[in-house]
Amino acid sequence: MGTKQFKLSKRDQLVQTAVKLFAEHGFHATGVDAIAEKSGVTKRTLYAHFRSKEDLVLAALRHYDGVFRNDFIQKVEESANTPRGRLLAVFDVAEEWFQQNNFYGCMFINAVGEYSERDSAIRQVCSEFKSLVKGYIRELCAKAGAKDPLRLAEELALLFEGAIVTAQVSQNPKAAEIAKRASRALIQKATS
Repeated sequence: MGTKQFKLSKRDQLVQTAVKLFAEHGFHATGVDAIAEKSGVTKRTLYAHFRSKEDLVLAALRHYDGVFRNDFIQKVEESANTPRGRLLAVFDVAEEWFQQNNFYGCMFINAVGEYSERDSAIRQVCSEFKSLVKGYIRELCAKAGAKDPLRLAEELALLFEGAIVTAQVSQNPKAAEIAKRASRALIQKATS
């Protein structure tokens, strides 16, 4: 019995191609012509699905959010059986991510760097992503017995973000390991 192969819609082709190109080359450096060409569609088709490049950027960020966050959380959940173990596994999974050939940093951090308008829809999507990740960490902190789950989540999220930027900018292969070491001490203090 063969597996069915689903053909992506033109819109999905555009979004997935945009994610790859934006990650690799940046948002402003990637033009709609390149996205249309790599997607195998015309510019007219692109604009039939997205009124502007900003709409395509938003769709790409939302798509990436769903795929990345779900994949990341699933890997964390599979890596450890306890909430405390999962808090540390966040950094193990991050280390795997940092070592991938296609690691270009966090797409949301990169987007905020390129779209500086404080109240833009792009910044809002980026902020929502970061909030959801921190919410997951906070949930684990509460389950691990932290006296102040929000405070611990803020500390761990800051270490996580710092590890991402350090891995990207300094290309330090030990960024996640360093953050994990610091996290272990914070978790111990917050749960004892």
